[in-house]
Amino acid sequence: MIRSMTGFGSASTEDDGAHYAIEVRSLNNRYFKSQVRLPEELQGLEPELESALAKRLNRGSVVITARMTDTSADAAARINVKVIQRYLEQLLAVEGLGHDSARVDLTALLALPGVILGETGEDRLDRARRVLLKLLDEAVERLIVMRSREGEALRSELHEHCDAIAGHLAVVGERVPQLIDLYQDKLRTRMEALLAKSGAAVREEDILREVAVFAERSDIAEEVARLGGHLEQFAEIIDADGDAPSGRTLDFIAQEMLREANTIGSKCLDVDVSRRIVEIKGAIDRIKEQVQNVE
Repeated sequence: MIRSMTGFGSASTEDDGAHYAIEVRSLNNRYFKSQVRLPEELQGLEPELESALAKRLNRGSVVITARMTDTSADAAARINVKVIQRYLEQLLAVEGLGHDSARVDLTALLALPGVILGETGEDRLDRARRVLLKLLDEAVERLIVMRSREGEALRSELHEHCDAIAGHLAVVGERVPQLIDLYQDKLRTRMEALLAKSGAAVREEDILREVAVFAERSDIAEEVARLGGHLEQFAEIIDADGDAPSGRTLDFIAQEMLREANTIGSKCLDVDVSRRIVEIKGAIDRIKEQVQNVE
């Protein structure tokens, strides 16, 4: 089964009063390229998210956007009451400083070491790591579903182009033997007209020799067979089961199909064949455009 490289997936959840959300967007790219957008306090998770993503996707330009909003009571810093009491006890123990004369600056008091207890950056990462990795897996799964759905549409279009090429190629294959007979008749007529004035007769061996040269020079049977083989291989790949990436292989086969079509067009100069080759090359160009979005 072929998959498109274009897709979107998202997932969100609540955990201990904090809201987490992840979005994954992908576009076509010749290689795998990822970009992770995280809040400042979660930047340490970027390598892990990139690694998890690379295990699920093979090609495409992928952007992960993660958000976290902590509305829980743990989001606020905590005051260490025992530390404040100890500071006050030491201040009041200063000789000459009594209760009546003491004035406490709360701002200065909260700035003292050990008074404010907040969640460390590592604690926050540990809390978010488990949640975000799970959400990423869910979002990527939804993205893959969308990629597969678009890949099915691509497969149908690619089959249409392949069928069109096969139809034109069949006509070309039937036309080539007729061309040799037509060339032989035209050559005989031309030689008879040229030799009529001198009274000389046309020798059959001369005609056969010229026809043999023409047939060898314009023989496209091998190219027609190779192009047909490429079409069969192309169809087998886009119809195959499994999730193995096939975009690069399809692109290479399309290049080879175009090569064979160009050779056929250059070797066989018949008008009808040339028209068919133009149609074949047009269909191959459309195939090449579409396989650029196949993973």
